[in-house]
Amino acid sequence: MSQQKDEFLERSKTFWNPNKTQFWQDAGVDLVIDRREDYHLYDMDGKRLIDVHLNGGTYNLGHRNAELLEVLNAGGRRFDMGNHHFPALARTALAEKLAECTPEGLQYTIYGAGGAEAIELAIKSARNATQKRKIVSIVKAYHGHSGLSVKAGDERFSKTFLSEDLLDEFVQVPFNDLSAMEDALKGRDVAAVIMETIPATYGFPMPHEGYLPEVKRLCERYDSLYIADEVQTGLMRTGSLWGITKYGVTPDIMVIGKGITGGMYPISCCVVNERAGQWLKQDGFAHMSTAGGAELGCIVAMKVLEITQRPEVASMVTYISDYVRAGLDEIRALYPDFFIGIRQNGVIMGLEFNDPEGAKPVMRHLYEHGVWAIFSTLDPSVLQFKPGILMTQEMCEEMLRRVEVAVGLAQREVFGETRRRVA
Repeated sequence: MSQQKDEFLERSKTFWNPNKTQFWQDAGVDLVIDRREDYHLYDMDGKRLIDVHLNGGTYNLGHRNAELLEVLNAGGRRFDMGNHHFPALARTALAEKLAECTPEGLQYTIYGAGGAEAIELAIKSARNATQKRKIVSIVKAYHGHSGLSVKAGDERFSKTFLSEDLLDEFVQVPFNDLSAMEDALKGRDVAAVIMETIPATYGFPMPHEGYLPEVKRLCERYDSLYIADEVQTGLMRTGSLWGITKYGVTPDIMVIGKGITGGMYPISCCVVNERAGQWLKQDGFAHMSTAGGAELGCIVAMKVLEITQRPEVASMVTYISDYVRAGLDEIRALYPDFFIGIRQNGVIMGLEFNDPEGAKPVMRHLYEHGVWAIFSTLDPSVLQFKPGILMTQEMCEEMLRRVEVAVGLAQREVFGETRRRVA
C-alpha cells in the first residue's frame, strides 16, 4: 500500500466511517476506488479489478456507460432535478414506460431517490390499501436501511437503531416454507408480503418450483398484497426484464432500484396497481421526496430501459450466463471438496463453499488477483457473483482464469496443504 493511500484511509476513519473502513482493511481489501470504466474499477494506486459485484446490480450496463453519459450530459443542458410538486415531462414519460414494461396491472409510479425509500413507499401503499399494519418478510431478508425497510430485513441491521419496538408489526418466515407463510397470513391481519425474488444478501437461494406463485395465491386468499423487491433481480439479470415474471407471478407492487440509475443518477421506483395506488387519488401530498423522480434521473432511467430491452441484450445475458457457468463448473470440478455448489438464474449467481465463512478468503484472493466480488453478509459461505449483462467473452475468459487461481489459493488457506486440486 502506498503512503498516499495509507494516509487517505486514516482520513476516512477520522471523517467518514471508522468501522467500515477498518473492516475492509482487516478483510485484506484496501480498495479505494478511483477511475472506473466499463466493467473495470481502478484503485487509487492503479490496481485494476474486474467488477462482478456491480454494487448490487447498479452497474449492470458497466461503469460510466457511454450512452448513459451522453443522455445525462445532454439532459443537463435543459433540465435539473426539477420540482417534485409539479407534473414534469421526464417524470411522466418514465412512468408511462414503466407501465408499459412492468407486469400487468401496474400503473402508477411513485418515485424515490434510493431503494430503501421505494420499499417504504411500497409498505405505506400496502397499508393504506388494506388498512392493515402487519408486514411479512423472509428470514435473512434485506430491503434497505431506512426506518420501515430496515425492519423488514434481518435484525443484523435493525438492532443498532432500536427498532425492536416494531416486532409486532413485522413478521419473518423462512424462505421456501409455504406452511410458515400460510400460518403468518391466515389471521387476515397482514397488509403485505414483501420478498426479494431471489434474496441477495442471503446468498441468492433459489425459490423452489411453484413457491412464489403459491405465495401470491396465499396473499390473494388472505387479502394481503404481494410486494416484489426487484432491486437486484430486475433489468434483465435473470434473462427476463423482471425476475418475478420469470416465475409467473404478477405482483401488486414492484420496487425497482440500483440498476435503473445506470450508476449515473440516483432514482428508484415503486410501481403499483390501482388498489395499491388509491392513496394517490385521496391525497397526492401524503408522500413527498425532493430528490424522488429527479428529472435528470428519469432521463437516464429511460435510456437504461431502452438499452436493457434491446433484443440482443437478452441474447447476451443467455450467452454470458451459459459461458460463465460452464467455466465455473470446470473450476468446481478442480476443487470439489471446497467449491461445492452454484446457485444461478441468468447472471445472478451465488458460489457456495464448504466452510461457514468460506466466501471471505475467496473474496480476498479474488481481490488480490484482480476480480471484485463480495461475500453474502447474511451467509458468508456464499460469494455473490454477478457478471454484467454486457460483458464480452474476452472479459469472461480473463475473469474465469483469475477465479480459478483465487479459489485454489482459498482452498489451501481454509483446508491446508493436505487438500489440493483434483488432477
